[in-house]
Amino acid sequence: MTARERLTARVLLLDPEGRILLMRGRLPGDPEAPRVWFTVGGGIEPGESAEAAAAREIVEETGLTDARLGPVVWAGESMLHDRERRPLHFREQFIVAWTGGGELSREGWQPLERELVDEVRWWTLAELAETRETVYPEGLAELLVDVIAGRLPPEPLVIRTPAGPVRPLPRAP
Repeated sequence: MTARERLTARVLLLDPEGRILLMRGRLPGDPEAPRVWFTVGGGIEPGESAEAAAAREIVEETGLTDARLGPVVWAGESMLHDRERRPLHFREQFIVAWTGGGELSREGWQPLERELVDEVRWWTLAELAETRETVYPEGLAELLVDVIAGRLPPEPLVIRTPAGPVRPLPRAP
């Protein structure tokens, strides 16, 4: 069966303290699987740019309306499955964004998000580096060091191919 393509905008949403906002939940293709942490974001709608999708997803998933978008800093691909176990070829663009923070809201969540997402919280680099929980993308703590320091790559770094995570992790020049 040929995999359907899903273009996604993932958001590296940072607060003034340099913390990143992550969501904890399960994948639709395996809702009984262990929970994992992942970045804010979602699918890019037809005719929508990655940046427009990122801005929309920030408001929908967090309720925060003050985010300032930066560039796409990473790109990745992976093969997953939907609820019907059909293959999906995910093409992800990771966009950095900054917010002043504030109270988070779930009011904009879709029914599937309400079903599969259990928790949303801010993480420090130290917490990410020390956690034994599964966090996507793989190597997030190490990759974020350059982003938080303001060392953004001139072109998106490829951090994952359908074969798996890129090792060693790419770094901004």
